[in-house]
Amino acid sequence: MQTRTYGELFKTASALIGTGGQLAVGEQDQLRHFINRRFQQAFDESPVWPRYFVPSEDRDLVLYELSGATSQTSLLVNQRYRFAGTVTGGGTNPGTNAYNGYTYNDTFIYKNSSNAWVVATGAISQVITKGEINLLDTGTVQFTETDTVKNDSIENVKTWDPRGSSTNQLEILTHNFIPYEVNALTSIGDFNRIHREEAFRNNSSSEYDFFVDSNGANLLNVRSGTTSAFVSYKKQFTPYTVTSGYYDSTVEVPGEFFNYIAHSVYADFLRVQNRQEQALAEEQVAQTYLALELEKIDIRSNNNTINKRFSTYVNRQAR
Repeated sequence: MQTRTYGELFKTASALIGTGGQLAVGEQDQLRHFINRRFQQAFDESPVWPRYFVPSEDRDLVLYELSGATSQTSLLVNQRYRFAGTVTGGGTNPGTNAYNGYTYNDTFIYKNSSNAWVVATGAISQVITKGEINLLDTGTVQFTETDTVKNDSIENVKTWDPRGSSTNQLEILTHNFIPYEVNALTSIGDFNRIHREEAFRNNSSSEYDFFVDSNGANLLNVRSGTTSAFVSYKKQFTPYTVTSGYYDSTVEVPGEFFNYIAHSVYADFLRVQNRQEQALAEEQVAQTYLALELEKIDIRSNNNTINKRFSTYVNRQAR
């Protein structure tokens, strides 16, 4: 997609302001803040800007959250966990499920050779096939299930024996949610749609109902055994961090936002100077540029299924 540079944006805005050259140092700092404000305003105008929209990405569900560990390994144990695969390897119960941490992914929950659930740190895994792993090193066991009758599910374990003389009481919470941020993956800014299978390719796919809180998207009516979902989302907004050398900066600016930002920050400067009527006129110019870009999205949305649409005579008539 077309991009311009931050330096070009600064020069264009300065030219509109009419300095005949570079702005004063204080005004440059002011313009920097105006640019970030207007950049976010444009970013927020649509949930499906092509540059920031990611369709139907496979994301693991957070299935468990452990808390209660207070030893020196508490950070490694007290975290969220996802399905890692069925496990093989010495010291494990082959064919049973294993889960690993979202933040510290070398912490595993798995069944040992005695069929007891254990929480171990520093484990080393090797993917055999999708959904199957080999624990080359079973790690250092921090908690072990001590129920007489071993449980199939982690959440049903009544008693955990902590390592050494610790009196930690491990607590297990069950979840079905997708977090905003995961190591090595793009952070999610806004959830758009969540499907049970890969969407927007060949076959239709049913969707999840979900609600969003500070943790992420919480899925409803999840079938037993489900470990992932396909998320369509908007990337997280990232403001510009340029603090010097504004006129020479090569930081990329989205081409679709360039004219809107340039004219809208000029309108902001006019307001600072109490030139309200001129500011209003310049704001309308900026909004026209943004409206043209939004119209492109609207036209596409009437002919595809990324954004939910209602089929009406108006949006289906020949033009």
